[in-house]
Amino acid sequence: MKIALLSCFYPYRGGISQFNACLYGELSKHHVVKAFNFSRQYPEFLFPGKTQYVTEDDEAVPVESESLLDTANPFSYARTLKAIRAWEPDLLIVRYWMSWFGPSLGWITRRMKKQCKVISILDNVIPHEPRFFDTPLTKYFLKGSDGCITLCEAVSKDLLRLKPDAVHTVIQHPLYSHFGAKEDRAAAERKLGLAPGKKNILFFGLIRKYKGLDILIEAFRGLSADYQLIIAGEPYGSFSSYQEQLDSLPADHKVLTNLKYIRDSEVKDYFSSADLAVLPYRSATQSGISSVSYHFEVPMVVTNVGGLKETIGDRGTGLVVEEASPEAVRAAIEQYFSDPQLEKDCISNIRKEKERLSWSAFARKLLEFADKL
Repeated sequence: MKIALLSCFYPYRGGISQFNACLYGELSKHHVVKAFNFSRQYPEFLFPGKTQYVTEDDEAVPVESESLLDTANPFSYARTLKAIRAWEPDLLIVRYWMSWFGPSLGWITRRMKKQCKVISILDNVIPHEPRFFDTPLTKYFLKGSDGCITLCEAVSKDLLRLKPDAVHTVIQHPLYSHFGAKEDRAAAERKLGLAPGKKNILFFGLIRKYKGLDILIEAFRGLSADYQLIIAGEPYGSFSSYQEQLDSLPADHKVLTNLKYIRDSEVKDYFSSADLAVLPYRSATQSGISSVSYHFEVPMVVTNVGGLKETIGDRGTGLVVEEASPEAVRAAIEQYFSDPQLEKDCISNIRKEKERLSWSAFARKLLEFADKL
């Protein structure tokens, strides 16, 4: 089968690009696959981080692609469509995670439906930080898909609110496994300059308001000096309000911050040092961070938003708190560390999930869904 993937690939960085590289690699084992990339993903003024692109010290996986689609230039839509049509795929797969992509991807998929099957993988239908134009642009995009894949039930519910007749299935986010093996904890702590013998709590990934870092810092304030907080990730926007919180913590509260995009080779240092990952999100669908936590067998505390309860709490791989408040998050952290059996049970369940959530299983289920369309 000839499969076209239209989304972001190297030299773009981040979780979406990493996911696409993994999917490309898995599908290429048994099919002819071609990646069609963005020539411009966002105008720079719309991008809240430091850069959209890999830097010299990144280890992102290069994927050969054809960079054609400029989302801000409608003239590029036809050029991209022409190139995909000329390649004559049997299946076109697109990724959709925010309404900015609705016009460009929707314009192309609506016209590709006449030539081949079109499947969209929906990370989000309703964005974490919604705007008035999200619904009409997403509805426009969805009309170009023969079928939709969501990564959790919460996104499926959002999908059906906008398109009740959508043909869809849920295939849970596979595990990222390209970060290397877990390393010795003491060695990882030394590398990061962490104090040994502490209970290490990790907040990892892009820092955005909806992810609730401020909630975790306040939860940490009420914990004893036996705990240590690790914050690793690039802020999207100002970090000043978080820094004010950190500066006001008791002097004996140890915090490590690394406020930059974490390179692939560095990820293992943080998860090898961590006892517990905390995702105190105010809103969510699913989280790629949970997939990284699974890979390194680090249990989680998450809030009951989006698909986090479904993919973590219901699987016994962590604790779910019912409200995104410092008190609730703190209580869950203390509960986890007060019960050694809970840690053993969570890690045992994570190992079961690692067997289930492989890229080969994801690709197989995707193609089985495509065959039924």
